[in-house]
Amino acid sequence: MGNETARDMETESVKSENSSRSRRSRGHRDRSNHRQYSHRSTRSNKSLRKVEDMAPFQTAVTLSPDNRDGQEVIEVQILPQDDNWGENTTAITGNTSEQSQSTEDVSNWPGEPDTGLGFYCQRYIGTIMTAILSIAAFISPLAMVVLPKIGFFPALSSPIGLQNGDKLLACGAECKGQLVSLAFKMIILAAGAWAVFLRQLNATLPRIFLFRAAVLAFILVCTFAYWLFYIVQVTENARAATTPEESVDYKALVAYACSLTDTLLFIHYLAVVLVEIRHLRPKYYIKIVRSPDGCSRAYAIGQLSIQRAAMWVLEKYYTDFPIYNPYLERIPVSKSRKASSSFKFYEVDGINNSASQQSQSRAMLAAHARRRDSSHNERFYEEHEYERRVKKRRARLITAAEEAFTHIKRLHNDQAPAIPMDPQEAAQAIFPSMARALQKYLRITRQQPRHSVEGILMHLANCLSHDLTPRAFLDAYLTTEPVLQNEKEQKNIQTWALICEELLSRPIDHNTHFQLRQNDVSLLCSIKQLPHFNITEEVVDPKSNKFVMRLNSETSV
Repeated sequence: MGNETARDMETESVKSENSSRSRRSRGHRDRSNHRQYSHRSTRSNKSLRKVEDMAPFQTAVTLSPDNRDGQEVIEVQILPQDDNWGENTTAITGNTSEQSQSTEDVSNWPGEPDTGLGFYCQRYIGTIMTAILSIAAFISPLAMVVLPKIGFFPALSSPIGLQNGDKLLACGAECKGQLVSLAFKMIILAAGAWAVFLRQLNATLPRIFLFRAAVLAFILVCTFAYWLFYIVQVTENARAATTPEESVDYKALVAYACSLTDTLLFIHYLAVVLVEIRHLRPKYYIKIVRSPDGCSRAYAIGQLSIQRAAMWVLEKYYTDFPIYNPYLERIPVSKSRKASSSFKFYEVDGINNSASQQSQSRAMLAAHARRRDSSHNERFYEEHEYERRVKKRRARLITAAEEAFTHIKRLHNDQAPAIPMDPQEAAQAIFPSMARALQKYLRITRQQPRHSVEGILMHLANCLSHDLTPRAFLDAYLTTEPVLQNEKEQKNIQTWALICEELLSRPIDHNTHFQLRQNDVSLLCSIKQLPHFNITEEVVDPKSNKFVMRLNSETSV
């Protein structure tokens, strides 16, 4: 009797323990589900805010918590759209992906350009200082010639008497010839200085351009030295002269100004060699890889500094690279891969047999291994199917555009049976016949965020007004390069961050690596030195260029 009572008490304790464990597990699942749902709602809010400006036609859904009763309120906002264009538009973001990066990782990356006072000072301070120094050096020879004539140096006007002073300031035939030569030299110097120093730069560099700064410093020293010797020569010799032969005449001053002009021309030649010609000879090749899509290009490049090489890379990027489309990163997944997902099973109310658990885990691992081994085949067939669909939509689009263009004919002087239309009206008339084919092609190639109906109609009207063919009209949608073809990239200022372990003003060298970043796009640049080409001459003996016919019974000859 006592044993039965003890067993009953033990059974009740086990049941109570299992029930309490079950309640705790259910409470834990409820809390985890609540946290997971709230996390999903927060992430959905972020993703919806990010894709608000992505597509021209969409429906916005906002989940916001209600502070009064602790529940969430769903707000649905239907944006205006065209009934014939914006149906079945899909927006894909990376915030809900497992491979998406956190916003904290890209918070330091440059986004919108900094257009404050500091940016404009950094952009124009170098050009302003260069212009001031160049203008000062340019007007120095002119001032050396004009100042004695207007009486700026009284000692030169009458060193020994007024009559002798007029003779000193007189300019003969040889002096006038030097003045004409000085005038033409000044014109050439002005054109050359404008082309090299005063033109607007394509980029605002973080460091000083060493060769340009060295040339400007040389101009400053040269101008200061010439003015110093000019003042000393004019004032001191004119005061110390006792005869007209000992004084400085105007012809000598004109020759002195011509000497300064010649020196400035030689400095300008040095600047052209260091700034413009030195980097033209290819010495390295640079490999540019864009992340995350992996598009790459390779170019031959000359001897440049790291920051100037980065500017050169950006010029090539915006003119040679295809447009980066983040919505093409994920090919539509097949139903088989969507259905194949791994689950973990937990028993919270009871204890399973260890043998069944081991067999279940082994079966799950084997299934996961089979799916992993066959994932490359699935990816291959998915990419092949996607390419097939793109080619099919492309062919339909070309056919629809060619058929639509056949309905439009340019009106000449002859009488037309129909009412004449302008290019905009003609574009609106033929666009509906190819709108569906164009919509499907833009949807499958993920180009809908880049093209709106208004932009397409304007482009179509422009093509009709210039008598372009249907292929020329479709080039903006079938060709994805260059980057500047994208309207979102057509900005006055593009901000990129240059990352390099070495000083940016140093010249590039073998195995130099630097990176350019802008938002989610980064360009990794690797530099290798071109090899030395050893070209030898080989002389072919003329006797070896003679041939004989070999007859074989097995051949038809």
